[in-house]
Amino acid sequence: MAFFKEFKEFAMRGNVVDLAVAVVIGGAFGKIVTSLVEDVITPAILTPALKAAHLNNLSQLVIPGTAIKYGNFIAQVISFIIVAFALFLIIKGMNHFKKKEEAAPAAPPVPTKEEILLTEIRDILSKSSR
Repeated sequence: MAFFKEFKEFAMRGNVVDLAVAVVIGGAFGKIVTSLVEDVITPAILTPALKAAHLNNLSQLVIPGTAIKYGNFIAQVISFIIVAFALFLIIKGMNHFKKKEEAAPAAPPVPTKEEILLTEIRDILSKSSR
């Protein structure tokens, strides 16, 4: 039973739950990006190039005489760039908000009684030395 208790404590730790949520959201986000690349960007940007090559989609881009489909590779590179850029923007935004929280100036510490007395003594001595 100790094994299951230890596993439960591990699995319910905040970092593990956050990671699980991130993986699920990342998978869904990956599908959105794939659709964006295949259904929006590829037809909008690459259609003229594909028509010039007499092709319908990127998967038909192959090296003649081989099974190397460099068209699929191009689509995956575009997808990766979009995901990386989106994550960059998200992290940049999060860091921006963290900086705002950290930038709030802390109240100056209240001087102790000794500091107040020493300041008064300093002021009196400076006045008397003039």
